Amino acid sequence: MTASKPPGSFDALLLLIGRLTYVWTNTESLLIHLIAGLSRTDKETATVIFLTLNTTRARVDLVERLAKLERVAAAERQRVLELTHDITRLAALRNHYAHSIYAFDAEKGEVRTIMMRIADRKQDIRLGKSRAIDAEAIAEIEENIASIAEVNLRFWSLIRDYDYPV
Repeated sequence: MTASKPPGSFDALLLLIGRLTYVWTNTESLLIHLIAGLSRTDKETATVIFLTLNTTRARVDLVERLAKLERVAAAERQRVLELTHDITRLAALRNHYAHSIYAFDAEKGEVRTIMMRIADRKQDIRLGKSRAIDAEAIAEIEENIASIAEVNLRFWSLIRDYDYPV
């Protein structure tokens, strides 16, 4: 699928979102190695900690707090915080597609997401913000996948450079 074409089918879109989910999950799991290295524990213990924290935000917060301990060298801290900043930024698009329902118009061939979130306002609520899945959205998903893959490589570089448990 190229960025210049709208999705050829709803199935093609679902495959792309599946790929986004896969690269995200694969990369987020690398936080286990950062937890192990920064907390000076083994991978098994870090895995228990990772799985006990049930949101990406909580896992990233833990890694950032560990990196900010005095015992962590400035260069190591900087690299960890750059990675956590980047993974947090990339989470927004993944969260959009993971927490939406999908509407498909078979006659028109249009696909759109509907957010499964309530926005509380002072006097009312707003439900189900909708977004069309067009060529621009497809390109954004593909770019996000590539960016997550690049962050994944940077995670592995840091893990090797600081000899975190693998």
